[in-house]
Amino acid sequence: MRLSVAAGLAAAAIVSLFGTQGPKSMPQQESNSSSSPASSSADLVLTKGAIYTGDPQRPRVEAIAMRGEWIVAAGSNDEVHKWIGPKTQVVDLRGAFAMPGFNDAHVHFGYAAAEKMAVAIEGARSLEEFQRRVRDRLSDFTPGEWITGRGWDHTLWPEKRFPTRQDLDAVSRDHPMFFARVDGHVGVANSLALKLCGITRETADPPGGRILHDPKTGEPTGMLEEDAAMDLVRSRIPGLSATQRRRGIELVIAEASRNGITSAQDNSDWADFLVYKQLKSEGKLPLRITEWLPFTAPLDQLEALRKQGGSSDPWLKTGPLKGFLDGSLGSRTAALLAPYADDPGNSGILRMDPDDLKKMAIERDRAGFQIAFHAIGDRANRVALDTFAAVRAANGERDRRDRVEHAQVVAAGNIKRFAALDVIASMQPCHLLTDARWTDARLGKGRSVDVHAWNSMKKHGVRLAFGTDYPVEPISPLRGLYACVTRELPEGGPAGGWRPQEKLPIEDCIRNYTLGSAYAQFEEQRKGQLAPGKLADIVVLSADITRIPPHELLRVQVRMTLTGGRIVYEER
Repeated sequence: MRLSVAAGLAAAAIVSLFGTQGPKSMPQQESNSSSSPASSSADLVLTKGAIYTGDPQRPRVEAIAMRGEWIVAAGSNDEVHKWIGPKTQVVDLRGAFAMPGFNDAHVHFGYAAAEKMAVAIEGARSLEEFQRRVRDRLSDFTPGEWITGRGWDHTLWPEKRFPTRQDLDAVSRDHPMFFARVDGHVGVANSLALKLCGITRETADPPGGRILHDPKTGEPTGMLEEDAAMDLVRSRIPGLSATQRRRGIELVIAEASRNGITSAQDNSDWADFLVYKQLKSEGKLPLRITEWLPFTAPLDQLEALRKQGGSSDPWLKTGPLKGFLDGSLGSRTAALLAPYADDPGNSGILRMDPDDLKKMAIERDRAGFQIAFHAIGDRANRVALDTFAAVRAANGERDRRDRVEHAQVVAAGNIKRFAALDVIASMQPCHLLTDARWTDARLGKGRSVDVHAWNSMKKHGVRLAFGTDYPVEPISPLRGLYACVTRELPEGGPAGGWRPQEKLPIEDCIRNYTLGSAYAQFEEQRKGQLAPGKLADIVVLSADITRIPPHELLRVQVRMTLTGGRIVYEER
């Protein structure tokens, strides 16, 4: 279906809507959606739609009027018609469903951009397919040139084992190679890469990382766990050129717009932020980005980056400090309170000393920074909460909105601590679509933990923010909504859902992906709902996702995306 665009809104006009961007003052308007325009007509009107506003005062409307970046009216077709003037562009939705644009609370655009420029191995269903994808790209590289990629997942393979350097050597010995797992917490290097980087059987594990060795020979297998170990190799890999980086980012943000993303909270390199800044200055940034800063960087450097990047521009700004406390459940590097049921000698990796963590967090909180900790295992989540408690005790009360990113495995009783400490659980329901296949094997039966506990979080008053963790998972929010409502695998099952008591109603899932994510970045007053005085960030979908059977969510398509009152994507 292609939406009709009235009032001369032809293709060229659609492009012209995507003009120079930047913060604009909200136009003067009356608070009542049915009032007359205060000073001029609207720039753009959506009419004849089924519009879900997220606003409890008026949850459903037929039309929305926008002036500049802001919504000036939302109501019936008749109420909004008075905002249409001779220059107003009008989009007839023909009954299509619209709602607040998705705000992805956890992405890695820079890594996704690099992946666009590398070998695509995500979704490979076997080790042989992984090898074939690399082999098929060999002719694109000159001898001695590094070959990299990300996205393999051994849990999808029949043998369910980590790949080794010998597996990569069988593809080619003429190129150093490194490939990260889908979660980004472990990676495999071939023999040439290990040799160039000086990694031998004598190389000691770096703090917070692990080099795996063959139990028979003592030689490194090629598998490196967590950043500290992977950086032994990654630090030798040439970075993207400026041209490659920009091209990759352009592809990534276009993909985000195609999926209805109007805001993203991003953890990437500063060089990526500078590309966003360049695109914004050129009027080519189609979504709002809040960039996280590295928690472990020196405080004076963090303050300089915050000053340079700003913290208030609604299009592009810096945000929380991101710290990593552990790894991932899939790679068995998430820090657990008890050993893995399917690897009894392993309890994961805690990447920072708890006492050092508290000292750094107290110092950074005192400087006014919001803090977000990656914590997947129950031990890592406990350490995160202990740290936030220490921060409050040292620095007193304020509106911090500190966050735990993922919060996947939480020990019994600690959900109440999230609420008591006012810590936001920034979660990614789409991870369940992968994790449900093997989480019970990792944790075993009888372990007293909550896993992907969205409903328990809600019941205890914990604020939730939803995202995708792209490119670990596809950037489609609809996959997350499907997981949130059904807790079933994409192909269906288990019957009734995995740990079905943690399902949420679709309205809650949507709220966490819009208003909840806005709250997590201190922006709930201006986005996350469609009402006068809010930013005009809107997505149009092929079906009313609040009323269709949940299993149809994966078939829903994005028809149009508007950010700041501009059409930045339209299905052709």
